[in-house]
Amino acid sequence: MAAGLLASASAGALRAEEAFDLDALVAAAKAEKPINIYDSTGKIVEMAENFSAKYGLKATGMKVSANSQLEMIIRESQSSNVQGDVVLITDAPAALAQLLPEGFVENYLPADMAAKIPAELQDPLAISTNANVWAYNTEAYDKCPVSNIWELTEPKWKGKVALVDPLTKGSYTDWFNQLETHGNDQVAAAYKAHFGKDIETTEKSAAAAWIKALAQNAPLATDGDDPISEAVGVAGQKEPFFGLLSSAKFRDNEDKGYKLGICADLKPWVGWTYIKLGLIASKTQSPNAAKLFVHYILTEEGIAPQMKDGKVPTNTDIKMPENEPSGLAKISDRLFGYSSATGLDDFDRREEWQDFWRVNYSK
Repeated sequence: MAAGLLASASAGALRAEEAFDLDALVAAAKAEKPINIYDSTGKIVEMAENFSAKYGLKATGMKVSANSQLEMIIRESQSSNVQGDVVLITDAPAALAQLLPEGFVENYLPADMAAKIPAELQDPLAISTNANVWAYNTEAYDKCPVSNIWELTEPKWKGKVALVDPLTKGSYTDWFNQLETHGNDQVAAAYKAHFGKDIETTEKSAAAAWIKALAQNAPLATDGDDPISEAVGVAGQKEPFFGLLSSAKFRDNEDKGYKLGICADLKPWVGWTYIKLGLIASKTQSPNAAKLFVHYILTEEGIAPQMKDGKVPTNTDIKMPENEPSGLAKISDRLFGYSSATGLDDFDRREEWQDFWRVNYSK
């Protein structure tokens, strides 16, 4: 383990220090080499520049997809040639299954943040909660045209629902597994609320029955959020798609003149969340600079560039800006939250859920 990182209480788990001395950490960081930070959003470039300017250090933000991050972190650690000193990764299940147990990365929680970050988001440390929400075209409809997720399985919405292809993005099959594990009762209750009777299914759960019915209703499965934003939000449409997309895409309303609106009263949830972890490469040659950056992104100043895209900080002292495009803060209590407690099971069942979607998907 690199000097400056504390011995872990469990594999990959780094606890908060007894005391936190920011000045001492800054001084120690200035004696180390520059650091690189991997993140899946381009906003990391701005964040690293802001950090460098604040502390008089050199940090470089690098946009790297979650899948590429995994490969790079493992390869760099195995060759003892660490390039990414801090890893901000949205694939929490893969981090739990592949990175932390093998000691490729360490978990670090600054002591002064321990009371601000919810306990369930400390080990591993999540720096933000990201959301995918159900959206409609506010020009075509005076209110959300869907009130219950089971409506999306009916003929009216056949071929008119857009979402990212679950075969291409692990967070979607993780969502499926989380639905079955933690949200099955609510899915069943939504069925009864919509159809007026208890669900009867040969599937193993109400969640699986809904996922199957959605897949069979010929949704538009895309390779990313941009096509969904366009299909739902472009102005002048008579029958636009209904879609599930990242809250970050609501900036398209201002940037592209789209008409996206969150389906704020959809039952049982308006969308779902996943988390972004902040981890330190175990073999970094700049452990103090890495720890300082982790501390920085847990502050309002540090995370601000991503808050503009609807990323909700885990530091409960920080409030979302009023001008955040999606309005996510107003409906955050209606989101289906992610539980990392079953993240390993999410990872283990990804292929199973992919096969389930593939078998049932109808174009």
